[in-house]
Amino acid sequence: MTSVRNNNAPRRYFVDAVGRRVLIGLTLEETFEFERLDSEPDGGRTGAIWIERSAQPAPGEQRWLELYAKHEDAWKVWMAQSRVDQPYL
Repeated sequence: MTSVRNNNAPRRYFVDAVGRRVLIGLTLEETFEFERLDSEPDGGRTGAIWIERSAQPAPGEQRWLELYAKHEDAWKVWMAQSRVDQPYL
């Protein structure tokens, strides 16, 4: 996902029943696709896709955004539920 490592950050993956790491909210196949798209070079674009509002995202970028949004939505729900489940200290 990102090159920045923060050991205090919550994990965005879970381990499925057979021991594979899967992004929260995505299937195994979607996780694989997201990681593949995330590792591809930007194709020579000069700026981040979310900054270039006038440019239409390339198909790979559009799919990355769709998968990221799906994961991020599920992540927010998971984090909110985790806070509810934690006892007060």
